[in-house]
Amino acid sequence: MITKSLFIKSKITLLLINSQILDYKGAFSIFGQHRKYIVMKLKYSFVIIAIALTSLNIQAQSKIGTVNVNEILSKLPELTTVNTNVAAYNSGLEKTLNEKITVYKTKLAAYKKNAATYSDVMKKTMGDELYGLENDIKKFQQNGSQLTQLRQDELLRPLYKKISDMIAIVAKEQKYTQILTVDGNEFAYADEKFDITTIVKTKLGIPVK
Repeated sequence: MITKSLFIKSKITLLLINSQILDYKGAFSIFGQHRKYIVMKLKYSFVIIAIALTSLNIQAQSKIGTVNVNEILSKLPELTTVNTNVAAYNSGLEKTLNEKITVYKTKLAAYKKNAATYSDVMKKTMGDELYGLENDIKKFQQNGSQLTQLRQDELLRPLYKKISDMIAIVAKEQKYTQILTVDGNEFAYADEKFDITTIVKTKLGIPVK
């Protein structure tokens, strides 16, 4: 239906152009002084028609699909290993933090207990050390969540690449020109028959219910 419609529109357009050419020929014999203006106008008409036909051709060739990357990721068996490693990494950070806190508390208790016997130089030295330990703990606490996130991103990167590579393969096989991710995006309407999530999961060996 689309090809037939475009063909009919093209024929009508050509008829209009031929009609314009006949009119222009008559105009040349009567109004020779306006010949340059008429030729430019005719060229402009051809440019507009060419742009319109090109736009219609691009739209006719486009095939846009969707995919849910996070859904695929959540079903990958490798994700269990990633979560285990991230949890172990986080536990390591917590252990390091607790060790820092223990050292700080031990030195603080010793300072309070023996402060009366310390010289002014010793008090300053111990005070500076405690201050440094306290700041170190605060920075470690602040950076802890960021370090965990960086570690998680590092471990997930190969999984995202695996999914991305398979999306590219499926897109080429299904003749899609573009694939949009539905994760976090709100579309007014997206036809499910153009969603390749299930196909990608199947090709990755993920059971589909």
